[in-house]
Amino acid sequence: MKALAEKLGNVLVMQKKTVATAESCTGGMIAKVITDIPGSSRYFMGSVVSYSNDVKIKVLRVSRALIERHGAVSSQVAVAMARGVQRLTHADCTVAVTGIAGPDGGTAKKPVGLVYIAVANGTDIEVKKFNFQKDRDGNRKDTTKAALQMLIKTLNQQA
Repeated sequence: MKALAEKLGNVLVMQKKTVATAESCTGGMIAKVITDIPGSSRYFMGSVVSYSNDVKIKVLRVSRALIERHGAVSSQVAVAMARGVQRLTHADCTVAVTGIAGPDGGTAKKPVGLVYIAVANGTDIEVKKFNFQKDRDGNRKDTTKAALQMLIKTLNQQA
């Protein structure tokens, strides 16, 4: 994971861009991995760990109706979280994750390991659905890795 965070940092420095995160199921793990890299203060703006729906609504300004209609674990909420942290931090690029890490909390429609990751780069936004099949820690690590990979890919496509 360190190598991915270093690669992301190098791309951000080279492109003179900044990044911020909005995290639910990872509980701040993405921000931790990014800030483990010395010098990350040059490009890391901050993070919102929005574990509760109230924080998603009050801090990130995700619509309550959106959460009620689609659920907190949905592509729509991931996109709204990415846009919300973009508004708060004015970062060039943001990533948001929402999912069910486990071991409980899953349903037949939304099983443990279901995760949505949204990456916003300027006005462009991409969201992907993942179904990780590990324990809580493994699901959180896989989500963090996928988020970093999506950020790098998005930034490299814009270069």
